[in-house]
Amino acid sequence: MTSPTNKKIYFLSDFHLGAPDAASSLQREKQVVRFLDEIKNDAAEIFLVGDMFDFWYEYRKVVPKGFTRLLGKLAELSDAGIPMHFFVGNHDMWMKDYFLKELNIPIYFEPKEFERNGKKFLIGHGDGLGPGDKGYKFLKKIFRNSFCQWLFGILPPYFGMGLADYFSRRSRAQTGVSEETFLGEDKEWLLIYSKEVLKKKNFDFFVFGHRHLAIDHRLSGNSRYINLGDWIHYYTYAVFDGNNLQLKSFLNKDEKIIRR
Repeated sequence: MTSPTNKKIYFLSDFHLGAPDAASSLQREKQVVRFLDEIKNDAAEIFLVGDMFDFWYEYRKVVPKGFTRLLGKLAELSDAGIPMHFFVGNHDMWMKDYFLKELNIPIYFEPKEFERNGKKFLIGHGDGLGPGDKGYKFLKKIFRNSFCQWLFGILPPYFGMGLADYFSRRSRAQTGVSEETFLGEDKEWLLIYSKEVLKKKNFDFFVFGHRHLAIDHRLSGNSRYINLGDWIHYYTYAVFDGNNLQLKSFLNKDEKIIRR
């Protein structure tokens, strides 16, 4: 796929809307909507790379309350003909077909390859990839199991959403209290994962979220690993102009971006 001249492709992730409280979430949601409004005239395509919400579960006729500003803006962009893609994260992995049917946004549950203007991308949220974290990988299999999801779905929404909110509040990523630290090239598991993939297949850009750090790291040759950071501390996003991919901060916190 070739992007239209003077148009750009945008990547962003980890809004965690709903956390840690309604007031903070609303403020963050308004910033996300302001950003989407500013890019709508030059966006050729938008990739939403997971954990848009701190929790999301689709009952047959019920979805979580709130987030109307963001959902309305996504509907506006979709109706304007801007293609969008959503990769589920560990906090919103229970998405089904609401986004596809209501917003015409396809949902991806695993990393996916894309090629744009001759550049190859591997894009995914990033949870469960790379070495280690066996406990989460086991839980992910349970949470993604269709029978387990059905069991949760038979709970009335009042109880189901309340239970989910309780467990979500115990999550590190949900709190947003402390910033992450870069562990080093030999310990950052998404960096390790990207290097292992490169041994088998070449990609120009690996684009992930989940890590809550804004990272632009050169791997080898022309290949780069980009972690999109979050919209809790950094308000960061990546933009592809047809040739180069740049990691930026919407709120002028570019000094927080780790570049190596």
